Amino acid sequence: MEKKRVLITGAAGFLGSHLCDRFIKEGYYVIGMDNLITGDLQNIEHLFALEHFEFFHHDVSKFVYVPGKLDYILHFASPASPIDYLKIPIQTLKVGSLGTHNLLGLARNKGARMIIASTSEVYGDPSVNPQPEEYWGNVNPVGPRGVYDEAKRFQEAMTMAYHTFHGVETRIVRIFNTYGPRMRLNDGRVLPAFIGQALRGEDLTVFGDGSQTRSFCYVDDLIEGIYRLLLSDYALPVNIGNPDEITIKQFGEEIIKLTGTNQKLVLRDLPVDDPKQRRPDITKAREILGWEPKVNRAEGLKITYEYFKSLPKEALFNKEHKDFTTYNK
Repeated sequence: MEKKRVLITGAAGFLGSHLCDRFIKEGYYVIGMDNLITGDLQNIEHLFALEHFEFFHHDVSKFVYVPGKLDYILHFASPASPIDYLKIPIQTLKVGSLGTHNLLGLARNKGARMIIASTSEVYGDPSVNPQPEEYWGNVNPVGPRGVYDEAKRFQEAMTMAYHTFHGVETRIVRIFNTYGPRMRLNDGRVLPAFIGQALRGEDLTVFGDGSQTRSFCYVDDLIEGIYRLLLSDYALPVNIGNPDEITIKQFGEEIIKLTGTNQKLVLRDLPVDDPKQRRPDITKAREILGWEPKVNRAEGLKITYEYFKSLPKEALFNKEHKDFTTYNK
């Protein structure tokens, strides 16, 4: 029987590479696409020898052509860390707008179902906790984070427009903080920033007083939720994340304990528009998808720490690493 074909954009990134693995495992023919502006081919090099995987080096903000049939499109191309979208704000906006438009057009042309990677950042600095899908958010469109937050909000609006006006089958996943192997050590997000600082023997940088909260989901759990949502019949946004909420200060203390180091937590000023709370309401995921996270934080952190320890030593001392301590995302 002919394999179903799936296009995964952002394929060389953290989540995209894990999605490639999952769909190969499920028996799909996987077409990966990435412009490598933040992705890394090392994340998918183990797939290159496979008969049912191919890769296109391409920017989806430009016209996208894929020969042959497509059954599914997973749009996961986008800078996702603060250090990235602050350095490349225009590209971030373009991949969320032009890239989404191009891929929705491709989905319409191919008769494919498409899922977009939205984010908890559409909720901004929330006034409700936990955040349900019905919450419209509290976002500053002209603040430094606006290039990412509004790109994702526009992406959702464009996707729903194609769904309602053109009848394209679409799915929207709102992804909360996720961690695991293949994260970039110096990408500015709180977990790799903390582990990187601990491994370098530096004090851990906490912004604000450390009372702001995050909720961390292990990557395998997230991929399972995305897979179930894609194959479901539900077109409205669904939160996928772990509702186990923790303060940044408590999380830093967990990392110090995990790494067996004796660093201190050092407080710095809270960045502009940094969300004070982040916790998903996953009622819809439970009811519609039968999904909830399985991997507890202690287990997931241990696996992730072992991955970071296995990286070449020079990765720890990337010349840009001092720039990657600007947010506790």
